[in-house]
Amino acid sequence: MDRRLKVGILGGTGMVGQRFITLLDNHPWFEVVSIAASERSAGMPYEEAVGGRWKLDVQMPESVKNIMVRNVNDISKIADEVDMVFCAVDMKKEEIKELEEKYARAEVAVVSNNSAHRWTEDVPMVIPEINPQHVSIIETQRKRLGTKKGFISVKSNCSLQSYVPPLHALMGYQPEKVLACTYQAISGAGKTFGDWPEITDNVIPYIGGEEEKSEREPLKIWGRIEGGKIVNASGPVISAQCYRVPVLDGHMAAVYATFKNKPSRDEILSCWKEFKGKPQILKLPSAPSQFLTYFDQPDRPQSRFERNVEKGMGISLGRLRDDCLFDYKFVCLSHNTIRGAAGGGVLMAELLKAEGYLD
Repeated sequence: MDRRLKVGILGGTGMVGQRFITLLDNHPWFEVVSIAASERSAGMPYEEAVGGRWKLDVQMPESVKNIMVRNVNDISKIADEVDMVFCAVDMKKEEIKELEEKYARAEVAVVSNNSAHRWTEDVPMVIPEINPQHVSIIETQRKRLGTKKGFISVKSNCSLQSYVPPLHALMGYQPEKVLACTYQAISGAGKTFGDWPEITDNVIPYIGGEEEKSEREPLKIWGRIEGGKIVNASGPVISAQCYRVPVLDGHMAAVYATFKNKPSRDEILSCWKEFKGKPQILKLPSAPSQFLTYFDQPDRPQSRFERNVEKGMGISLGRLRDDCLFDYKFVCLSHNTIRGAAGGGVLMAELLKAEGYLD
């Protein structure tokens, strides 16, 4: 690596933006040189712009405290400073879609945490261990945008990170029907307990748009490139129910699955233990060495204790057992703001760099 790539964070004052900044501190491949946010934060040093709204349990890196925050709409100025941007802005979906495309047309690579472009047919939605081959659609996207370097790549919904990887490891047995009930932490809504006292001693059985994303997005991830677009897979059929629970970090899922070719319990455990994706093969800086970790204890994984497995980039599994309606049921857990958000974005950028898309 000749030099670290210069990166910007769009939406850097929010919770996911803050997580991007902490994960990129001292990163071997990337250096944060630009931070952008809304007009009300523009023109202030980052530390002042955040004020008392630092939401993470780790300290703000010294390297970013004095970076002057720009307006996210100062595209030409930011494009002159950076090689790529991570996008975590809090705006209306159509506004985000337009903003990200403007950055791409300004010859900036965009790695987005937002959902605005997840259904754009030539924009890859990538979980690096599962569908790294989808990044090849970027060449088609560049032709549409008329760019040489600029493009958009997005990560999937945060809750998918818990249950899609263990299902993917079992694709050889052809899962047909899946029920996934997710129990999602409040940081997924950008909240802490101080921000949201009403969640204490409470469970909310609705998260707007979450069930549709949970049922549909895996099919794009498991899809194929055909005719210059990503075509969704036809299955498995997924039914989802999503709950907001009084947990700070960590999205848990209870998964029920039926297979065309039912594996044995030992075969499932072996697939999970042995599964490696391209990030592990390439030894990318943020890749967990053990992607899927199974816990034998009947009361694990637990959010507080297992969400930080592999520095928050691993998936924790447990309670695999037979089911009376489906073939099997199990529990899985991922850190929603690390693996599910900023960490997944950083790992995607590392994959893009390794594959030559950021040169």
